[in-house]
Amino acid sequence: MAGEQVIVIGGGPAGMMAAGSAGRRGRAVTLVEKNERLGKKLLITGKGRCNVTNITDLDGLIANIPVNGKFLYSAFTQFSNQDLLALLQRLGLKTKVERGGRVFPASDRSMDVVRALEKYLNENRVRVIQGEVTKVLVDAGAVSGVKLKNGDILPAAKVIIATGGCSYPLTGSTGDGYRLAAEHGHTITPLQPALVPLEVREDWIHELQGLTLKNVAIKLFSHEGRRVYSAFGEMLFTHFGVSGPIILSASTHLRPATPYRLLIDLKPALTPEQLDARLQRDFQKYAKKIFANALDDLLPRKLIPIVVRLSAIPPEKQVSHITKEERGGLVTLLKGLALEITDLRPLSEAIVTAGGVSVKEIKPSTMESKLVQGLFFAGEVIDANAYTGGYNLQIAFSTGYVAGSSC
Repeated sequence: MAGEQVIVIGGGPAGMMAAGSAGRRGRAVTLVEKNERLGKKLLITGKGRCNVTNITDLDGLIANIPVNGKFLYSAFTQFSNQDLLALLQRLGLKTKVERGGRVFPASDRSMDVVRALEKYLNENRVRVIQGEVTKVLVDAGAVSGVKLKNGDILPAAKVIIATGGCSYPLTGSTGDGYRLAAEHGHTITPLQPALVPLEVREDWIHELQGLTLKNVAIKLFSHEGRRVYSAFGEMLFTHFGVSGPIILSASTHLRPATPYRLLIDLKPALTPEQLDARLQRDFQKYAKKIFANALDDLLPRKLIPIVVRLSAIPPEKQVSHITKEERGGLVTLLKGLALEITDLRPLSEAIVTAGGVSVKEIKPSTMESKLVQGLFFAGEVIDANAYTGGYNLQIAFSTGYVAGSSC
């Protein structure tokens, strides 16, 4: 009904998209954001560059959402990545496509994405107020409004919860939406960090802090030896463990405080036989050098002392005297540098929150609650999360659009 009151809780990407889309339908929309400005968490995504989406097709989107991806088929069909890019372009945001299909603003400034979404709100006459919603009001099984922390009551026929997760709490993502949903009977699947760095047991890891490895392959195994995840790409060593795109995506499959074994193939383009031949050529080239000084052509300088230490080859041994067996051991090490994963970093450091409002209690075609009439959900508050590469923001935009357009 035109002019019907809609309240959106949360001014992140999902909330702004939901509010603008509801306003576009002629609804009287109020967006309630507890921060002093909109899009606070969006400003820091992608290291301040904001990876807004990925240009893969529908099946590619679903394949990169390991948790409840199929639930999002309808949302992605109604508002695809191409629809998003067309809207952003209309709002004046120029974009570019980088490696892996990742889409960024051409300016490399996340602020420009926020400004485009603010324009979407303005052109659809969305009222924005600063405040904190403490309760969603329900009467006879249907939404009737919200109550703010200051005691104000805002009446509404429809309420969209788009409060985000629990990660980066300093940006305002403190899990409010989970409590608001649970108060009306919604199941909250257990929350844990996702897209988060990993801690390792090895004490030498801090020596590699800041080292980025590109084009490596990883395999993660459970304590029982079952392969949990494998990927190819870029990773980073930190003072506590490992991070980087393929590690962050791997974390989606792991449980906190649970041991895993990580194997890093430092030379995935070479078979063991090809790598052995490469070592023989290098050792012939540097025949008079000691082993510790003979790996410069093969490995980053920072990694060499670690590999030398972990190998069974004495560092002072002249390479011309290295045996076939010692070389074979080095090949095994380079094809499977092993680390023991001890834990995920805390939820406060995660890019997104795994878990959330159960998708079994949300209508996939509208994002409306199956339990409360007029209550909708959008974005990270829903139990659906993806790998790195722009997929999580596409979830936010698509579910926000569907929720707003269904009000």
